[in-house]
Amino acid sequence: MPGPPARDTRSLLLRGAGLVAIAVVSGLLWFLIRHDSAPDEPVAQPPVQNTGQFQYTLVSGPAKTADCVEKSYGKTKDFFEGTPCQSLVRALYTTESGGAKALVSVAVVGMPDSAKAKALKTLTEQDGTGNVTDLVKDKTFAGTGTPSVSGKDSAYSSKVDGANTTIVLADFYAKHKDEALIERIADDALRLSADLHS
Repeated sequence: MPGPPARDTRSLLLRGAGLVAIAVVSGLLWFLIRHDSAPDEPVAQPPVQNTGQFQYTLVSGPAKTADCVEKSYGKTKDFFEGTPCQSLVRALYTTESGGAKALVSVAVVGMPDSAKAKALKTLTEQDGTGNVTDLVKDKTFAGTGTPSVSGKDSAYSSKVDGANTTIVLADFYAKHKDEALIERIADDALRLSADLHS
């Protein structure tokens, strides 16, 4: 009586190897699917200063203090003597538009509450009331042809966000004149305060 047919060893080995390969690929796919479904790692966001109308480059600061009396002048200094701030963060940026380069001062003043923050904004909006001392005026920053951002040709803008008052001053290098453009730059630069909150 004939015995059982001879097994094709080679065929069985190939079939087994195929099953192992399928198992490995399936396991790898399962791992990748599980891994992908996990919460994404936080992705670094581009700096807030470069997400608006103008592109800004930080050139000085942020400089932080809690002594607003020392870092202010005029009636603004008097205001701080009677109403101390809680924090002050100042920085300088440059930006260019149409070949014109501007220097932009941004100061974020932390006040005890929103009413005092609004009072500071109202005061500094008026001519002849002084201001927070910018990093050019207090000689923290100096360079060739640096404009005085607190001069008569500078643009001013401000806003209140909760208990924080943001004050922006901006002026062109090389005595360039474009009042509409420098005012647009100052208004746009208010958003830089998001980088400076202490």
